[in-house]
Amino acid sequence: MQGDFEAHARVLDRLGADYLFVRTPQEAAQADAMILPGGESTTMLKFLQDEGLEAPLRSLAERGGAFLATCAGTILLAREVRSPSQASLGLADLVVTRNGYGRQIASGVRAIPSKLKPEPLEAVFIRAPIIEATGPAVEILATEAGHPVLVRQGKLLLATFHPELTGDTTVHDYFLKLAAQPASSSPEAPNAHGNACGNAYGNAHGKAENEAQLSSPGPKPEGSAFS
Repeated sequence: MQGDFEAHARVLDRLGADYLFVRTPQEAAQADAMILPGGESTTMLKFLQDEGLEAPLRSLAERGGAFLATCAGTILLAREVRSPSQASLGLADLVVTRNGYGRQIASGVRAIPSKLKPEPLEAVFIRAPIIEATGPAVEILATEAGHPVLVRQGKLLLATFHPELTGDTTVHDYFLKLAAQPASSSPEAPNAHGNACGNAYGNAHGKAENEAQLSSPGPKPEGSAFS
């Protein structure tokens, strides 16, 4: 199945984070954080439902686990999806339009200002969704062309672009800090962090040992939930 999980894994490797690819509901149920990558959102949702992964993801959100959702992953988490309307997990108070920027030719790499660091973020947009509306609990961390492109709701971090396809590790660094924080607190903007557990479709897995470190899930398995 599709999904740029391997690109996320390479970023986590660069940051020194241990991670596990989730294949089964049992593995998902052990996770403390999760990355939902880009891909085709309707296919991804069907996969989650058919493989019994939807319930563990909802349970993870209920117990305060962190999520990083990129592009199609953001569509999966939105409460309302338009153009066309489709089902979603509905965990984030967002209204999202699929392929909001039009055809593939409208895709590209842009430097965008954000709250995460003084310098612009490098962002890759590929047939990206547009966030049309956000709820009161949603913090906008970056915008492009008048639309939010990076937002946070509690421990949900959602991007309409692909941070994993650039050399800029800022978004993933922020996510790892978010995963290590109690549900009610906000991580500082990225800087240095300790060893943490992330994942590449799947699973940023482990228990927080302190504010900047998570325990290791053990050796990396072969393959992936999207292999």
